[in-house]
Amino acid sequence: MPNNNTEIRLKPGREKSLKLRNFWVFSGAIAQPPQEADKPAAAVNVVSDRGEFLAVAGYSPKSQISAKVWSFLQEKINRAFFRRKIAAAYQLRQSAMIPQCASAYRLVAAEGDALPGIIIDLYNDFLVIQLLSAPADMMKDEIVGALLDLFPDIKGIYERSDADVRRKEGLPMRQGVIYGENPPPEIIISEYEWRLAADVVHGHKTGFYFDQRLNRKTAAMFAKDRTVLNLFSYTGGFAAAAATAQAAFVENVDSSAPALETARRNMNLNQIPEAKFRNTRADVFELMRQYEKDKKFFDMIILDPPKLVDSKYHLIKGCRAYKELAMRAFKLLNPGGIIFTFSCSGLVSQELFTKITFDAALDSGRDAVILRRLAQDADHPIALNHPESSYLKGLMVAVNNS
Repeated sequence: MPNNNTEIRLKPGREKSLKLRNFWVFSGAIAQPPQEADKPAAAVNVVSDRGEFLAVAGYSPKSQISAKVWSFLQEKINRAFFRRKIAAAYQLRQSAMIPQCASAYRLVAAEGDALPGIIIDLYNDFLVIQLLSAPADMMKDEIVGALLDLFPDIKGIYERSDADVRRKEGLPMRQGVIYGENPPPEIIISEYEWRLAADVVHGHKTGFYFDQRLNRKTAAMFAKDRTVLNLFSYTGGFAAAAATAQAAFVENVDSSAPALETARRNMNLNQIPEAKFRNTRADVFELMRQYEKDKKFFDMIILDPPKLVDSKYHLIKGCRAYKELAMRAFKLLNPGGIIFTFSCSGLVSQELFTKITFDAALDSGRDAVILRRLAQDADHPIALNHPESSYLKGLMVAVNNS
């Protein structure tokens, strides 16, 4: 179906990635931008140097990724398009049985659901959206309209388009109610057998980290009777899971006082006695060094730091930080202890992260084995045609009893 879009033309030989169904077109691949090259466009046709149609994409002139594909078909990008794509994302979560174990989850995960620049999270009766690219921002009314078509009983839609990546697109930060009611200061969500508080207005991202759901469940399976050190704890999701599974004691460590207050609330929501946990406000690196000096040991350590590598320029420094965290964690483990260690840095591959962890075990003098490889939960699907959508990697590592 012709769509009457303006065109961008690629340089010779630069169509290969699109023919492999990758969603990104970098600025260096473009030979001829749209007529108004300095303005974003909600939809353009991407064609080869020979004029062959390749895809319909949104165009962002201020971004290094100048175009992100909406569709590999020559179709119109409108409310009906977004309704179809969001409905498919919803059905995927149903098939993965996410709603059966959680009342809140990621409904749309950008490229993972073939909707670049769009994040939509469902929190019980509220939807929270993030629009992270100029084309997605331009299609806001169509996206919201599609959501109202699909979820007519929703209480409210709240926007959290306040991520730093918007600056790279030349977009202002924006936050507020789009439709219906203001979300309450605290939304209580369920996840497996525990309950957790989420603040969609002031919390990180859209208020909660859904991608670690299955990993929290896995940690809980091994937590019984163990002392647990939960580092970079944020609001204590791992701690609530472990304590509910009868961990002997859990310590949350984070630099944010508000996050630790919510962590306390989450422990209380799950009826964890005060004697069973402690919240410690500290710099994680400094505290680990102190605990090493004090010879303070734990049976399970969870390492879930924020993104330590946000560009190739910071790759070496970030890898050193990951290694230091893992090395000190190995030194703080009792014999037979377990580490759950994670990286959400897309530039750190699973292979590299495994090597970092191996080097840390070697330098700490501990013999260790990988029990499980861990990744993001199914509401953050990994598109086979877009490997960049695989960003969260983790390892469950056990040290020998000796």
